[in-house]
Amino acid sequence: MSKPKVFCTHPLFETPRKLLEEHFEVEYWNRPERPPRAEVLKRVADTDALICLLTEKVNEELLAAAPKLRIAANVAVGFDNIDVPACTRRKVVASNTPGVLDETTADFAWTLLMAVARRLLEGDRLVRSGQWTGWNLDQLCGADIWGKTIGFLGFGRIGRAVARRASGFRMRVIYHDAVRAPAEVEKELNATFLERDAVLAQADFVSLHVPLLPDTRHLMSAAQFAKMKRTAFLINTSRGPVVDEAALVAALDAGRIAGAALDVYENEPQVHPGLVGRSNVALAPHIASASVETRTKMATIAAENVIAVFTGRRPPTALNPEVLEAK
Repeated sequence: MSKPKVFCTHPLFETPRKLLEEHFEVEYWNRPERPPRAEVLKRVADTDALICLLTEKVNEELLAAAPKLRIAANVAVGFDNIDVPACTRRKVVASNTPGVLDETTADFAWTLLMAVARRLLEGDRLVRSGQWTGWNLDQLCGADIWGKTIGFLGFGRIGRAVARRASGFRMRVIYHDAVRAPAEVEKELNATFLERDAVLAQADFVSLHVPLLPDTRHLMSAAQFAKMKRTAFLINTSRGPVVDEAALVAALDAGRIAGAALDVYENEPQVHPGLVGRSNVALAPHIASASVETRTKMATIAAENVIAVFTGRRPPTALNPEVLEAK
């Protein structure tokens, strides 16, 4: 009996590759550039399972081109690239990889926060340029972090992990979320729930940790930037379209906020040109979860989801488990 076919839109690490290749005939996209849409549609025509990244849209078009498809496994916690209702209608399981990237992403949020506050990238460029003339009293003075106020929009697993680290800097922690955290979590993290506008008005650092939903798209726009302190910084490691980049550029131009540090962008991989040349903006290429250990775990979860579907078990992180229950 022939093995089911899996198409992976990106090479995987050794552990998930071995897992998959025990059970399936696996095809990988091995080129450095992302696969063109036409190529993806061609490859899924006789595919039983798809393992993909956020860059691939799993929508009606793809599902119609993949009549044998039983699961689309995203190697990411976000899944706005997947039309989950369309998958459900076609009896295709959709899955993501939550949980395993929380601590790594929280680490990177702090990396961005500290880099922009202390002007690290500017300093790095100065030293590499060969034009550094030595120590000076007011050279590249940035902002303190110790004892400041950090505000969170979104206080789920990753937001709370970032807040846990804030205790080491004796920071005041304030947050807003659609669902208030349990009292024991607030006590553990010394976190205070406030309305969104109060968080924006009081925070020295605003860190975003919300999923991309219709009501979070452009969560940060002109009206919100106007409420922030002029000395405050915006940190985004959530989803790019949560920030209206044109409004962010306008706020920076006007000196409405002190700076920003971004790992994700509104129209990836394009970045608003008004952000690129700014010394008070730190830009990273969507690498908050990019440690070897974490990305291996993410790909392994995707592989385990696929294996579960074909061995009669419930995928660990299915987004629409009702597909299996209906069978």
